[in-house]
Amino acid sequence: AFKEAWKEACGFKGTVILLIPKGTYLIGPIKFTGPCKNVSSLVVQMKGYLKATTHLSRYGSSAGWVEFGWVEGLTLTGGGTFDGQGATAWPYNKCTTNSSCNLLPTNLKFVAMNKTVLRGITSLNSKFFHIALVECKNFKGSGINIFAPANSPNTDGIHIERSSSVYFSRSLIGTGDDCISIGQGNSQVTVTSISCGPGHGISVGSLGRYPNEGDVRGLVVRDCNMTGTMNGIRIKTWPDSPGQSAATNMTFENIVMNNVTNPIIIDQAYCPFASCTSLAPSRVKLSDINFKNIRGTSSSAVAVTLECSKGIPCQNIYLEDVHLDLMLSGNKQATSSCRNVRVKYIGTQIPPPCVFN
Repeated sequence: AFKEAWKEACGFKGTVILLIPKGTYLIGPIKFTGPCKNVSSLVVQMKGYLKATTHLSRYGSSAGWVEFGWVEGLTLTGGGTFDGQGATAWPYNKCTTNSSCNLLPTNLKFVAMNKTVLRGITSLNSKFFHIALVECKNFKGSGINIFAPANSPNTDGIHIERSSSVYFSRSLIGTGDDCISIGQGNSQVTVTSISCGPGHGISVGSLGRYPNEGDVRGLVVRDCNMTGTMNGIRIKTWPDSPGQSAATNMTFENIVMNNVTNPIIIDQAYCPFASCTSLAPSRVKLSDINFKNIRGTSSSAVAVTLECSKGIPCQNIYLEDVHLDLMLSGNKQATSSCRNVRVKYIGTQIPPPCVFN
């Protein structure tokens, strides 16, 4: 029924509204693909409650549940819910220990889309990533609710890769991995007014794992709240990168940290597995990064960690008006840790700046 409705909507002319009415629907993996050549705008009014089948054999290797691809001018809205029913699948996730693991299905995937609006939908308990963008342009998302337990593996809220002119705002994300992860090959991405927690914070990366990765340029993250997260703002790159790439021109501004373990962290020796084979330094160049008006509380003694690559030290890192107190500290103060980086400090600095010998 879903495929037939999409086929008719995509083949229509002019402005089209496709309604998924209120009700609960159990569906397997499905792709809504274009191009819809004669459609000027396509609105999917998703008012229903969609439940993903829990039979993993149904998904094959596509690693997606509901996927939209190659459509221009799509609006997905309506207040409906995508429930991945991930609890039955999470025990099969080996990606936290195995670098060549099989990926579980993403709840909602957008591939090669242009001029997309995603507004007022909920994603629950995805088996893997909740929302993923790959090779999208001009994407606007707002009023999105994303929820999964803190111990659910690899349930990134929003993952963005090889996309440009992307804007996410006014959304609630609580999950078991990054609330938002900015992967390789992205440019002009803006993230505002996101409430994150539980989760691993808002991350750039991981970068530098695969050959021929694209650069990350022009990222702005501002007016966000992190509560009880493992990280606040994190930039992570792999050691021994197979190729050179860069992440540059990034601003993180007006971020409130509430009981966050690593409020500000650059980690260029990122290795989530028990051991990494090589100790060669990362070849991802980090430069022109601004942390501005970052305030709140750290649950760990080291509130600012800037661990850059020995091979390509970070350049033009700015910390302006940072005030991070140690949670439940008594009279102790949080500290900073820096390697292979020169930092330019402006205004308030709590914890105190790193001391360079």
